[in-house]
Amino acid sequence: MKSFFSKSSFLLVLFLFLTNCLYIEAQKCRPSGLVKGEKNPSGHCNIEGDLCCVPGKMYPTYNCSPPVSSHTKALLTLDSFQKGGDGNGPSKCDNQFHSDKTLVVALSTGWFNNKSRCLHNITISAKDQSVEAMVVDECDSSRGCDADHDYLTPCGNNIVVASMAVWKALGIPQNQWGLLDITWSDA
Repeated sequence: MKSFFSKSSFLLVLFLFLTNCLYIEAQKCRPSGLVKGEKNPSGHCNIEGDLCCVPGKMYPTYNCSPPVSSHTKALLTLDSFQKGGDGNGPSKCDNQFHSDKTLVVALSTGWFNNKSRCLHNITISAKDQSVEAMVVDECDSSRGCDADHDYLTPCGNNIVVASMAVWKALGIPQNQWGLLDITWSDA
């Protein structure tokens, strides 16, 4: 009888462990495909750094993002949402441009979730500061390296693109703007 309970207990613990492992595995976001960098026509993709696609190089794409929690880890990047700014046209949520002085963001494709977060606020936290910003656009993780995306690489699956106003509200010195580890949640 004692042997039966110890075997049963072992099997139960093993079952619970494997179930937990499968649950954790199911929450991971893996690349959904690859896109190949195309040759940029002259005058396109004049952005410094690694954002311009290199002809022939392969870049991962994502249709998912990590699960959202009360402290979702992400990378904050900087972009302009106003007409004539760095953005690629009007925002997807409202087909409008937004001033750099407005607290607005774009989310990676998985978090953008087919516009389900459009015009809703999220709370962004970094360096003991928090700010609420409205989701107005998508940072496309599922495509890139083509004319529609100004020959830019696909967005990562864990990106929150923010206006200058968000960076200012977080109290980040301007010489540190560009890329920052943050957490965010739905407001």
